[in-house]
Amino acid sequence: MRHSRITACASSLLLAAACTFTGAATAQARPQTAAKGYVALGDSYAAGVGAGSYLASSGDCLRSRRAHPHLWAAAHAPSSFSFTACNGARTTDVLARQLGPLNARTGLVSITVGGSDSGFSDVLTTCVLRSTSACLTATATARSFMDKTLPRDLDRLYTAIGNKAPAAHVVVLGYPHLYKLNGTCVAGLAEKARSALNNAVDHLNGVIAKRAADHGFTFADVRAAFTGHEICSAGPSWMRSVNWLAPTESYHPTDLGQSRGFLPVFTSAA
Repeated sequence: MRHSRITACASSLLLAAACTFTGAATAQARPQTAAKGYVALGDSYAAGVGAGSYLASSGDCLRSRRAHPHLWAAAHAPSSFSFTACNGARTTDVLARQLGPLNARTGLVSITVGGSDSGFSDVLTTCVLRSTSACLTATATARSFMDKTLPRDLDRLYTAIGNKAPAAHVVVLGYPHLYKLNGTCVAGLAEKARSALNNAVDHLNGVIAKRAADHGFTFADVRAAFTGHEICSAGPSWMRSVNWLAPTESYHPTDLGQSRGFLPVFTSAA
């Protein structure tokens, strides 16, 4: 789900799916210090893609002033705030390019990652442009990756975070459902495809939650917060469907998804 891959899809297919959306480790007690700095890591959902008001300094990472990390920092004034989340980031990208600000004084870390690793961009492109059968096959392939490879990659990343910021409280945020099933949409994906996508999100959240718990991190589930605000909901949607003018924003939370969906859940967990 890298930005370049989405752009390629947009130009060749006139449609883009989102830039959304690893062995075991033993949880260790974190030393208690006066550490107060906050570092926000992760992918496009953490960066705030889809919320607009992007920081010019973030370039293609598309970090938004309306993203939940930026909103939380503005409200709580941590002693320091480093926002390194980036559009399209995989676990390996976070490990290689986002952990620099972590240190012994870091008191809080937030992270959302795993969707890009699991190929959700390709899955969504397949589901939107091809048959329901092809969509079901693509979601099954993504689920297989989540089971076989993602846990190891998450373990490697979570271990590095714990080593670099031993005093930090780490909050791992999950992903919301994309669709309200049996909702108001009269066109678009078949209900089987929408259900398969939501089930894939559930599976991804389950894998992430297990790895987070094994490392002593807090998993924050945002699905309930988004209930009634998914695509095809009767209420205002906090999730973007296909955005023709800004394809990269497709299937990402809106500014309300960040401020009313992610932010309260993160604030409670932090």
